Amino acid sequence: MKIAVVGAHLSGQPLNQQLVELNAELKRTARTAPFYQLFALPDTAPPKPGLLRTTDRQLHGIEVEVWELSPADFAAFIEMIPAPLSIGTLELHDGERVKGFLVESYATRGAKEITQFGGWRKYLQTLGG
Repeated sequence: MKIAVVGAHLSGQPLNQQLVELNAELKRTARTAPFYQLFALPDTAPPKPGLLRTTDRQLHGIEVEVWELSPADFAAFIEMIPAPLSIGTLELHDGERVKGFLVESYATRGAKEITQFGGWRKYLQTLGG
């Protein structure tokens, strides 16, 4: 089963080890369709972004990595996902639909929108991280 990750589970990020320990295989780097906003969620440790589907077309998609897991490992992985994050269906720039991280809309109130950076890594670079 495929899952798109957008933040702390990306390669080299603090939670990527959760995927590695479940024998997930990185399939590709991609971008979402241009219908998503990205927010830096406050008070999360480690810091995490939230991806929110919107009706407004953005200029660019958001960088994601698509990983593949066995069905059993996929189930184990999604059990680790804390609210307000959730797993839903993401549309990628090429039209493929995969399961991936989304955020509940209430969590974006007061959160910094970082869509313009095009991805979590580029946003972290602006912070010196």
